Amino acid sequence: MSTQPSTDLETFPNPQTDVDYTIRIKIPEFTCLCPKTGQPDFATLHLTYVPDAACLELKALKLYMWSFRDRGAFHEAVTNEILAHMAETCQPRYMKLEAEFYVRGGIYTTVTAEHRQADWSPAAAVTLP
Repeated sequence: MSTQPSTDLETFPNPQTDVDYTIRIKIPEFTCLCPKTGQPDFATLHLTYVPDAACLELKALKLYMWSFRDRGAFHEAVTNEILAHMAETCQPRYMKLEAEFYVRGGIYTTVTAEHRQADWSPAAAVTLP
């Protein structure tokens, strides 16, 4: 059982491939370094995705997030890098990553990146009585 950061993401088979359903994951302890100052940047990441054949495995996801702790990265670059790697790994029907960075110098930054399969669109909303 690894307790070290890792750049590897793992998946497991989606147990319900015949329907669209949403997985939401909140990652409140994301950390990377500012490439200009070397100071730590902290963020809460909000991941939302509709899986296709595979789902992201959570322990591997935790170790993956930990791998950014000592890396310098601009907010925009790291958000898009993480989304691209997760989307490549599990090939979801849809995926959105929102990175809410904590205040630095009186400025809050939130970066949102999205991925969707070319032929996928969400099912029509159902109105309940």
